[in-house]
Amino acid sequence: MKATALEFRFRFAIHCMIFVLGFSAPWDYWLHLDGTGPNAHLWGSLAAVLAKSGVMSVATAFDLVLCAGIVCALVGVWLRTWGAAYLGAGVVQDERMHGTGVVADGPYRYVRNPLYLGTFVHTLALALLMPVSGAIFAVVPIGLFQVRLILAEEPFLAERLGAAYSDYCAKVPRLWPAMRARVSAGGARPRWAQAVVGEIYMWGVAGSFAVLGWRYNALLLTKCVLVSLGVSLVARGFLRNSESAS
Repeated sequence: MKATALEFRFRFAIHCMIFVLGFSAPWDYWLHLDGTGPNAHLWGSLAAVLAKSGVMSVATAFDLVLCAGIVCALVGVWLRTWGAAYLGAGVVQDERMHGTGVVADGPYRYVRNPLYLGTFVHTLALALLMPVSGAIFAVVPIGLFQVRLILAEEPFLAERLGAAYSDYCAKVPRLWPAMRARVSAGGARPRWAQAVVGEIYMWGVAGSFAVLGWRYNALLLTKCVLVSLGVSLVARGFLRNSESAS
């Protein structure tokens, strides 16, 4: 079930492909399903379900779902930025697996895979802007892909790092964060500026949800996602050149 070396290398492209299919949901067109109206996206559909229950008004339901989306976007970007600050943006974006030492600082004291967890939580926010079928399609494959990446990376690290990594795995949970730090800090210093630049896409999405979400315009937020992705591609090139220069 673990991801292949080729999948790990092209994991960014695979994520993008899944998201594109989630947003476009071409099967809705092929099956002649209704793709218009306020319930065309998961945000509106969830709000309609909550409103029909009689517990709250439609406006309150839209606000509640939006708040959930903002929380998911912020949690996702924080987990990834926090993890990248200690791991290094260059390592995070590298096509190869790295295993030079056990990272036991920042979020890695609470959970072994904060980057993969952050990606999945971020996907929950994006899913609100997708058609219902597209949201289901995106969340399930993204979740499975994170698990497959973990199952490929952890054996690699265990082989490279030996007993030190095995001891770390025995103390720190794989995906569900512990409430308290499970290992002592290693003393590494975070590189916040580099991490923020490396995760600029997710910061753009989280900022768009928090600031522009109150316009209740899923199409506007989707455009912000695309703009954030474009900016992140430039940032990735900048980081790659910086790593090469150093």
